[in-house]
Amino acid sequence: MKCPVCQSSTKVTNSRGADHGRAIKRRRVCLQCKRRFTSYERIELVGLTVIKRNRSKEPYLRHKIELGLRKALEKRSVIEDQFQKLVSAIENDIFSLEKDTVSSEQIGHIVLSHLKDFDQVAYLRFASVHRHFKSARAFEKEIQKLEKAK
Repeated sequence: MKCPVCQSSTKVTNSRGADHGRAIKRRRVCLQCKRRFTSYERIELVGLTVIKRNRSKEPYLRHKIELGLRKALEKRSVIEDQFQKLVSAIENDIFSLEKDTVSSEQIGHIVLSHLKDFDQVAYLRFASVHRHFKSARAFEKEIQKLEKAK
């Protein structure tokens, strides 16, 4: 791996499991500028296909879930470690379906189920996009559901 600062070669100084065995955390040091940094290696499960609402198909990408969650959690006080645990928990639920194809609708429901307990503002933001809220009344109804669930 190249150094993010000077693009020189690096050396691994320490490796350990992370994210309950689903990733490897590696401490690295640059051989040129001597800066230290951490990298993560994650298992990428291939073969999962997402069926979108328009019936098109595309490969599953963790990055897309991360982007959607980052938008929903924008300006919310969330630590990166908490965020990564959330994404991993969502991803585990998706893969525990043990299917070759999964709909974007199913993924959205899984994300919402995790966001409901994680951050209610983010839940509302994500739900408004996922469920296509057309009015303020739709927000009100969703807020009422959240209040009843408490």
